[in-house]
Amino acid sequence: MVLDHLASGVRRVVTTLAVALAWTGTHGETRAQDADAAAIERGAYVFNTSGGCSCHTDVKNDGAHLAGGRALVTPFGTFYSPNITPDPETGIGAWNDAGFIRAMREGVSPAGEHYYPAFPYPAFTGMTDQDLLDLKAYLFTLPAVSRSNEDHELDLPFAWRFMVGAWKFLNFESGPFVPDPDRDAAWNRGAYLVGSVAHCGECHTPRDMLGGLDRDLWLAGTTAGPEGGGVPNITPDPETGIGAWSDSAIRSVLARGMLPDGDFVGGAMAEAGEGFKHLTDSDLDAIVAYLRAVPPVVNRIGKPPPAKTSNEWE
Repeated sequence: MVLDHLASGVRRVVTTLAVALAWTGTHGETRAQDADAAAIERGAYVFNTSGGCSCHTDVKNDGAHLAGGRALVTPFGTFYSPNITPDPETGIGAWNDAGFIRAMREGVSPAGEHYYPAFPYPAFTGMTDQDLLDLKAYLFTLPAVSRSNEDHELDLPFAWRFMVGAWKFLNFESGPFVPDPDRDAAWNRGAYLVGSVAHCGECHTPRDMLGGLDRDLWLAGTTAGPEGGGVPNITPDPETGIGAWSDSAIRSVLARGMLPDGDFVGGAMAEAGEGFKHLTDSDLDAIVAYLRAVPPVVNRIGKPPPAKTSNEWE
């Protein structure tokens, strides 16, 4: 009787422990799934804020989403964007977190090779670890596409990849964005979005003969954009930039792609705008605050649309 009673007690204890472990395991999995879902949702926002990584889709030739192959014509030759779908053989599906962060922050591939700065890691280096990992989590939910990357068509000496190391020494500083304690939160958020995540300076800033950004002309526009065309001046100069635009007009360009004269943006900006339209009001306001504070530069790239009064856009 004693042994039977003891055995029955043991069975009850084991059953209780099993139930407890099953409950803990189930809820642990639920918490992990919730955390993953939150990371993916945040990553989708980062993805959209970056302009939807539109350079990685060969829109002109009906290429698969983010599968690469888009030609980027530059003064140094033609670059072809890589496949960033989660395909493990031809995309980034085999990359771990550390490899992804290293590529984005240091411009170095998992194989240890330097990336050409046509990949805008000089901007992405400023992104936080959290934003980078969230972005990776989102990208890995997208359809994998098997498509091998194409070789770039570059002139010498730019075709010599080892020279990118020297270019980095002259033009690149790795590391996350550091907020300016003398500026308010809106300015710092805007600086982070414009300078790092949305990488606006990579297209809107002229480059020197070696492809480094001319920081004295930050966001002042260029006639030699990444696809061979002009990119406008977005400094607050009232004559050649956007200084005469109202705050709401600037927000409208970002959120709706509509210019102050009622026309709409085209080309690469229209594609990026498909992502920008998801920006929150607070992030739009932060971008406006930052752009208002950028030093104005007189640099006419075409003629900017006429200004509108603020109440016309409210």
